[in-house]
Amino acid sequence: MKWRRPSRDPSKAQTKIEGDHVMAADNSVTPEQWLAQQIQTGDPDLLRSMVKTMAETLMSAEADNLCGAGYGQRSDERTNRRNGYRTREWDTRAGSIELAIPKLRSGSYFPEWLLERRRRAEQALISVVATSYLLGVSTRRVDKLIEQLGIKHISKSQVSQMAKTLDEQVEAFRTRALDAGPYTFVWLDALTQKVREGGRIVNVHVLVATGVNADGRREILGLDVTSAEDGAGWLAFLRGLVARGLAGVQLVISDCHAGLVAAIGATLAGASWQRCRSHYLRNLLTCVNKSAQPFVATLVRTLFDQPDAASVRAQHAWVVQTLEAKHPAAAEHLDAAREDLIAFAAFPREIWPQIWSNNPQERLNKEIRRRTDVVGIFPDRSSVIRLVGAVLAEQTDEWVEARRYMGLDILAKARIRVVPSDTPAQNPLPQTLTA
Repeated sequence: MKWRRPSRDPSKAQTKIEGDHVMAADNSVTPEQWLAQQIQTGDPDLLRSMVKTMAETLMSAEADNLCGAGYGQRSDERTNRRNGYRTREWDTRAGSIELAIPKLRSGSYFPEWLLERRRRAEQALISVVATSYLLGVSTRRVDKLIEQLGIKHISKSQVSQMAKTLDEQVEAFRTRALDAGPYTFVWLDALTQKVREGGRIVNVHVLVATGVNADGRREILGLDVTSAEDGAGWLAFLRGLVARGLAGVQLVISDCHAGLVAAIGATLAGASWQRCRSHYLRNLLTCVNKSAQPFVATLVRTLFDQPDAASVRAQHAWVVQTLEAKHPAAAEHLDAAREDLIAFAAFPREIWPQIWSNNPQERLNKEIRRRTDVVGIFPDRSSVIRLVGAVLAEQTDEWVEARRYMGLDILAKARIRVVPSDTPAQNPLPQTLTA
């Protein structure tokens, strides 16, 4: 679809050329009447049409404000005049939209809010590529990255300004106050990235925390890069989250990282730990022969098909007893991990699939790796934080606009912690260290 140069304000009338047909909107049509017509005609692109119309109406109002008078209006306060339009593609969640942006006779006009929705992660990739070039990464590799991104002619000044803007945005995102709590559920995970340090390539660990806030929406809580995924790194990371406002945590879901459970116990008092069932099952299967692994895996999965907490505990005892005859090592392993593996059962049945594994965090890690694999080896740690931070900030924006991850009534039920006297207490974290 191509645009002719409009002769009137696009918020009042637009001229489209579709094939050999020309359609013109009447100046007398109000936005309400236009919307009613679109609904009646069953326009398949109704949402895009609405976004387009509202965006061009807003741009027209901003241009009138810069001119000091409305379009076509005679006024002594006028300081500038319109000078036609220029087209620009605008990528939105409703699809690609071609906008007619007003031009001015003197000076220029461009709506800054069009730039705000640009993908920060793509800007971060540009910055990483340019930083790699400045730090001596091979020209062939940089050119290959630029070609994959569809970017040409990046000047050093543009790179410097872009990196500065991104660093400020990512730093503001990483250090913001966590004031949307209580964060009933928190997922923790780490992934490795390769970085050049001291003339060699080393692995660094990117620590990421995700939580469900009081509104039932997922939110990236924190990001940090450490040299080793050990207790000291996790302890400093979690202390930083608590200092920024992380509170009200009832359950932490993660893999069995070294020192992580101790760090949770030291920083998040009263929180239980759910060991990711997927990671645990892989660890358990190393205790049995390969031929017996399907049988053992099937038995363990029956724990997660039970209707209530009492049934989960009873099934766990039965599975351990069943394995003792032929697979004593697996039975001992499963018995020792009981409280860590079935901590989810203390919460409402409706959300068990969301809290018994770290799969939501693994999907997030996959999205991060999809972006970082383009770079391969980062020139420094700040480049890792810049790119991953941009990806996570973008993901948080999408979660804000998406539907709730958990219902408010379910969250309210999850925060009620009633443990009968004849029921074993939920796994206190210091005891899980012994297990």
